[in-house]
Amino acid sequence: MKSALITGITGQDGSYLAELLLEKGYDVYGLIRRLSTPNISRIEHILSDIELVEGDLTDQSSINNAMHSIQPDEIYNLAAQSFVGTSWNQPVLTGDVTGLGIVRVLEGVRHTCPDAHVYQASTSEMFGKVHETPQNEMTRFYPRSPYGFAKVYGYWACINYRESYGMHVSNGILFNHESPRRGIEFVTRKITDGAARIKLGLADELRLGNLDAKRDWGYAGDYVEAMWLMMQQNEPNDYVIATNETHSVCEFVELAFNAVELDWEKYVVVDPKFIRPAEVDLLQGNASKAKQVLGWEPKVRFEELVTIMVEADMKRLEHK
Repeated sequence: MKSALITGITGQDGSYLAELLLEKGYDVYGLIRRLSTPNISRIEHILSDIELVEGDLTDQSSINNAMHSIQPDEIYNLAAQSFVGTSWNQPVLTGDVTGLGIVRVLEGVRHTCPDAHVYQASTSEMFGKVHETPQNEMTRFYPRSPYGFAKVYGYWACINYRESYGMHVSNGILFNHESPRRGIEFVTRKITDGAARIKLGLADELRLGNLDAKRDWGYAGDYVEAMWLMMQQNEPNDYVIATNETHSVCEFVELAFNAVELDWEKYVVVDPKFIRPAEVDLLQGNASKAKQVLGWEPKVRFEELVTIMVEADMKRLEHK
């Protein structure tokens, strides 16, 4: 039986990945920070099936101890300070967790379980001010936020450890992927939660930033399967994971409000405080390499994704 260690197991991707690995018969471990109020809402339903290990990406000793005691076959580094807006207010923390965090993981693996396969959660935000559309594995990086350039550092760290030490380390360059488990601070979840609240009389308006920004949005449940497929390959590599479609924030808003039979223009207010210092205007991924090598492709389409999220937020809020 294989074992896997997931950092960031309490997040959206971590919870879906844990479910997938349990279905495949893995022993699943999750590295979690010590918090006064544990953030385990996304994994409460599987707590009896997994083992949580205390640790932090800013603390090398805790990472080494976890690796040494578990001796995992696969390590998925999903933990990060992953909110772009926050990265502008906390750039040093973002660099420490999101950038140096993976180096600490790689050092832990190198010294305690060098044969383990390592997955690094890279991101389309590394492309930033894009130089070609759609973006693929060879597209030049031009990050536009502290989160983006921290992830670029982590990406190249993985390649250097792979080439220098012969480690099985792969980067998954995942484009935006959403679900009902997405954090409320992310624009997609903010939209679906807002539409549901307005429909149920719990709010009067929804304040957003740039409605013209375009993203390649997929379903998180599909994307964690791509992570697992990368770890099953004989040779490590880097893969773009995306739908090859792009939609604007405005399109997302319109679909979400349509799902609750409301006219979005009556309720949505553009607020300058949500405009970023440097905006990423357009992201669209070409996942043909993942399709050819991994046999992966997305199953849930954009319109279906928005509907799933709105319905989940309606159900969650109806009791209020």
